[in-house]
Amino acid sequence: MTRRILALASVALLIVALVPAAASAQDEKPKIGFLPGVVDPFYQVMELGVNKAAADYGLEVVTQVPDQWGPTVQTPILDAMVARGDIDCLVTAPTDKEQMIAPLESAVDKGIRIVTVDTFLGDGDYVNGPVTFPISYIGSDNVEGGRIAARALAENLGGEGTAYIQNTNEGASTTEQRSQGFREGIAEFPGIEIVGEDYNLDDENTAVTQTAAKLQVEPDLGGIFGVNVFSAQGAGNAVVNAGLAGVVDVIAFDATQRAIELLNEGAVSLVIAQKPYDMGYMAVAFCMADAAGVTSLPTRVTTSYAVIDAENVTDPEIARFIYQVE
Repeated sequence: MTRRILALASVALLIVALVPAAASAQDEKPKIGFLPGVVDPFYQVMELGVNKAAADYGLEVVTQVPDQWGPTVQTPILDAMVARGDIDCLVTAPTDKEQMIAPLESAVDKGIRIVTVDTFLGDGDYVNGPVTFPISYIGSDNVEGGRIAARALAENLGGEGTAYIQNTNEGASTTEQRSQGFREGIAEFPGIEIVGEDYNLDDENTAVTQTAAKLQVEPDLGGIFGVNVFSAQGAGNAVVNAGLAGVVDVIAFDATQRAIELLNEGAVSLVIAQKPYDMGYMAVAFCMADAAGVTSLPTRVTTSYAVIDAENVTDPEIARFIYQVE
């Protein structure tokens, strides 16, 4: 599996390198639409990648960012972008792997090409799966990310204790997979029990409240896995508020500034950084390549992780993956 991922990544990078040469042969360049999942530092960094690629290739980008996560919010924005009639390729993070199929398929029927980033449609297999109309899915191996979190927590707990999952939205492909990977990873350690999983609907205050309640019910709770920006920050803040920093271990997914602050305060022991800039840049390059006639784009490109802890957080080669939005 690792060799396959590396091979796909190599192909993707080669295509990115060749896009400017291919694009020079065409007079009209595609107009790009960017529709992420919600306003948060992860997608803000992705937008930086989108904008850099657009600047490099001389493209215009139309960006619309939902203020809340969910298909009921994302779909009307998508419909409005389609109704413009001038977008050729849409880079988007579907907020539900099933409910966003029909709206995005309708966009394809109107001539818009689709690249999904971070999240996917159906099962994410755009060759043999139930959904095959997107050009590609570019994002992390989220199951593996969950396993990384589980094994780190298990090591910190000495293979004994209890764990809690602070999640976001049911139906979101990425966070479902992170939870799956975490459960698979914890299953390797029979001495650790998962004592609950809550969904905060991408609301950090809700994550704080849920985690505080869990700490009351489970006074000996060993650790928490926060599966995304809002979950990790909420869990970390709740642990700090309870005076349990360094006692209850928190593994944070997504390297926000607050997650790094919590790491430095000792409330978080590990931060798993995705590479949203890469996702955004490569997605635009894929749109460009597709418009230039490239027909061999990989339908799945897996971006890697940077694992940040107290020892390497100041290493420039690692710190550059902290989400900087300014």
